[in-house]
Amino acid sequence: MQMRVAVVGASGYAGGEVLRLLLAHPDLEIGVITGHTTAGTVVGRHHPHLVPLAGRVLQETSTLALAGHEVVVIALPHGQSGAVAAALAEDVLVVDLGADHRLADPGDWATFYGSELAGTWPYGLPELATASGPQRAALRGVRRVAVPGCNATAVTLALAPGVAAGLVRADDVVAVLACAPSGAGRAPAGHLLASEILGSATPYGVGGTHRHIPEIEQNLRVAGATTVRLSFTPTLVPMARGILATVTAPLVDGADADAVRAAWSEAYADEPFVHLLPPGAWPATGSTQGSNAAHVQVAVDERSGRVVAICAIDNLGKGAAGAAVQCLNLALDLPETTGLTSAGVAP
Repeated sequence: MQMRVAVVGASGYAGGEVLRLLLAHPDLEIGVITGHTTAGTVVGRHHPHLVPLAGRVLQETSTLALAGHEVVVIALPHGQSGAVAAALAEDVLVVDLGADHRLADPGDWATFYGSELAGTWPYGLPELATASGPQRAALRGVRRVAVPGCNATAVTLALAPGVAAGLVRADDVVAVLACAPSGAGRAPAGHLLASEILGSATPYGVGGTHRHIPEIEQNLRVAGATTVRLSFTPTLVPMARGILATVTAPLVDGADADAVRAAWSEAYADEPFVHLLPPGAWPATGSTQGSNAAHVQVAVDERSGRVVAICAIDNLGKGAAGAAVQCLNLALDLPETTGLTSAGVAP
């Protein structure tokens, strides 16, 4: 018997991608679909590509509307999911794509988000190295999951194997990202207009202000770093979907290219969605589009004594909706890959 899934905030990009993936999931049935300002409109107005759902009406988000669902996926901006989740029964699996439950330190939340932390949930990055093994063990059977931020996913997957293996110092990490504007959501904004971004690349969140910084620092500490200092600069580029993260950090004394390659290879050897590319092949966002895959490559810059780790993901796939489905599969004790693909769409 299929389990019913409600999707909150379904008119946005991430919510729409969740719906697309759920349509192909054999064990889940799409139940109530809700919106806020979009309540009363049909799905086809916001996601015309979702033909099977085009005539479904978005409802107001309420406890009554969400009752009777085994799973609730929340795709709301930060600061909005905490109240929705708090009203749901403890036996309901709640998967939050927003930021409200990712951080463990209330001080970090207050500094970067300016409000009170709603709570800390199990962190939904199954591949993250921890002291006791990959994070997926902490996701099996849980009823609350915080899906990582898209930028945090890309940077963490790029660098964490080296930190966990003790080959890379995290006290001088530099991450520069090329990011699609869909990562900012669907709300109208002047700097996201096609006339502003086509033919142009623009940095944002410069100077240590981006809200994913404490999340990345938290992940690197979980991976084994004692001291983390991160310079993080994302750049909007004219593509609809995707993130390309280029991350560098100093090698520890004595680490060489063979040891580095072996650490990344071992970390991702059995991962269904994270692929270490062959030597000399470099990640490209186009190769991950439409999939839950992360493509990773690592190299050693001997002149600078630094590792260069690169990761490409689809920000709406492994960076959001794909990760949500992957995590709910683990929480429901289903095969982790159910309803997901590692094959991208090209050209």
